[in-house]
Amino acid sequence: MERDGSLLDDYVLSLTDAARPRVCFLPTASGDADHYVVRFYRRFSPSCDASHVSLFRRDQGTGAVEEDLAAHLLGQDVIYVGGGNVVSMLGAWRAHGLDEILRQAWRKGVVLCGPSAGSLCWFEEALSAFHGDPRAVRGMGLLPYSNCVHYDAEPQRRAEYHSLIAGGMRAGFAVEDRVALHFRRTRLKRVVSSRPGAYAYRVQATADGVRERRLRADYLGDSEDASGGPTAERAPGHGRRRARAARRMIVPAQTAAPRPAGA
Repeated sequence: MERDGSLLDDYVLSLTDAARPRVCFLPTASGDADHYVVRFYRRFSPSCDASHVSLFRRDQGTGAVEEDLAAHLLGQDVIYVGGGNVVSMLGAWRAHGLDEILRQAWRKGVVLCGPSAGSLCWFEEALSAFHGDPRAVRGMGLLPYSNCVHYDAEPQRRAEYHSLIAGGMRAGFAVEDRVALHFRRTRLKRVVSSRPGAYAYRVQATADGVRERRLRADYLGDSEDASGGPTAERAPGHGRRRARAARRMIVPAQTAAPRPAGA
């Protein structure tokens, strides 16, 4: 749901084999913000069977799912988690049992994706800066790494992430805005981007301090101005166009969180 394109969304949909994919939106991190839900339907309804799950609104609107959330979510091709407050979102999911349902969906092979909070939630640990200074939070742990988003847009996150890694946080991945990490099971399969010259980073502690290794992202557009440089390395499997195996996950960090909340 990028405001100036749909390259990352199109990439997510390409991972399904469905002619008209079933896509369910979880706007929990934004408090089920109406305008975020509307943007989701505008983007996905023309080509997908779109729905959403609201945990905070009694008047849920067209397309909302209220009964048998497990059956509905497990029947999706894609579950799209919106941006916002990852701590509040995870708490609400636990209260309603959605965290366990999402684990089942992952094991079943449903494509899980999302920007910002919708990226942080899948990892063992993450850096969140929704309110106040950046801090470490615990995610669902489907991916045994740490995660940091908005790496270029909010420079203070880089320094704090390095500090947390040095202090014992799991090694992990940082991403610039409009860059997505594509995991197959727990293995990073590919890094993709909706803008040229963008990167992800592998960040880990070493005996000499924190090491940051730049990973070149495959630009999804038609421009020949591809990203990369002499110091960049490609993620494994970058030359493969599609991935149909179970437990796929796309975790973009584009600035798609609802306004004015941010992410």
